[in-house]
Amino acid sequence: MPRNYNIFNTQVKNRRKRFAHLNIEYMKNTILGLSLLLFSASAFAQGATVTDQFKKIDNVQQAQAWMDANKNLKPALLHLSAGKDSTLIDKRLLRQKKGDLFSVGYVTYKVIESTETVKYRANYIFLDGGSLTNSQIDSLRKIILQKATAGESFDKLSDEYTMDGNTQHGALRFIANMMVKEFETAVQEHANGDIFTVDVPNREWYYVVKKTANDQATRMITVLSIFTPH
Repeated sequence: MPRNYNIFNTQVKNRRKRFAHLNIEYMKNTILGLSLLLFSASAFAQGATVTDQFKKIDNVQQAQAWMDANKNLKPALLHLSAGKDSTLIDKRLLRQKKGDLFSVGYVTYKVIESTETVKYRANYIFLDGGSLTNSQIDSLRKIILQKATAGESFDKLSDEYTMDGNTQHGALRFIANMMVKEFETAVQEHANGDIFTVDVPNREWYYVVKKTANDQATRMITVLSIFTPH
């Protein structure tokens, strides 16, 4: 057999191997797309009421598939959060739980997703354990706490002592599971106005922290809605 043919055959085999994973991903995406189309076709057969159709929708992907298949009905996917959305219907929706389905006048709603989170606020001063010894950190903390207790502005103290270049007076807003565990737990356990220290020794991170607000629980929901005049 000619040598050139062997080289060509080897190249073809290598190319097939190299693109095999792409073919697999393409097949996966094709199957997912077909599944959503079949879902739309089977779940929303002609003659079914909106309520019957909504009962079969359990997640955002299915909701989007239904919306794509029924664009002429002008459905909407609403994203609401407590404290931000304050109309009467928004407040009623925010009292519902995931899976709730109901109508108000000519509008039908279904809560597709519901999540709850907590927001925290604090100011901090970061001391770098990679640059300072433990005794230096303890000494600086003592000075900072004494000044804070005497009434000196924590914003000013942060600007003077923090070692991470924060230019916002150490101001920090975060939600649950966003920060390292030691920092988040300490903020959770203290009251608004408390000044305390936090150690993250495995990362050589050391803090003086002031909690600057009460914890704020926030609920967010995703709702599928449609106007269906009779």
